[in-house]
Amino acid sequence: MIRVLVADDHALARMGLTAMLGAQPDLEVVAEAADGLAAVEEARRVRPHIVLMDIRMPRLDGIEATRRIRALPDAPAVLVLTTFDLDQYVYDALRAGAGGFLLKDAPPGRLAEAVRTVAEGHAILAPTVTRRLIERFLTIAPRDTEVLARLTDREREVLTLIGQGRSNAEIATDLLLAEGTVKTHVSRVLMKTGLRDRVAAVVFAYEQGLVRVGNAGTA
Repeated sequence: MIRVLVADDHALARMGLTAMLGAQPDLEVVAEAADGLAAVEEARRVRPHIVLMDIRMPRLDGIEATRRIRALPDAPAVLVLTTFDLDQYVYDALRAGAGGFLLKDAPPGRLAEAVRTVAEGHAILAPTVTRRLIERFLTIAPRDTEVLARLTDREREVLTLIGQGRSNAEIATDLLLAEGTVKTHVSRVLMKTGLRDRVAAVVFAYEQGLVRVGNAGTA
């Protein structure tokens, strides 16, 4: 069973999310939280596999709650729920360690699928929304030449394709490599750059100018 913590300051929203997730045979809502501080406390107490996190909450917002939860030992994954008018907060949440984001009006099946995906350590990034996020809110920082210099040419190619939203299988096809070889390159990229996961790698690729708005992938 995938253990889920639902954090949302609206009681009806929490009830609805709990009911939708509880209807799935492999998902179990083990706790609820009405604010960010309670979310951190509950995550520490019940040790869920994933936290479904609202952003605008009292006492502690979802961004700082995400940052604190991801700093816990054996930290659970975090999936952020958002609406189109909260793009800047979503970007900040990804930088804080969230494994992805999902729109609040997503159908129940899509929500359950996203919870499973993020709980397994994969990213949920809607490329069209991601490009809009970057376009509206990301100020390209000066390249971290010291970090980029640690990468081989091939590893930089892989990082660029990760930033474009390409899966390991797609990267393997693009570079004419075995998928196992790509996985090795991805692991080395994360290790050499000190990035947490693929989501952090996407953000880093944009920040370093390896990927720019307009040339991200569409898959």
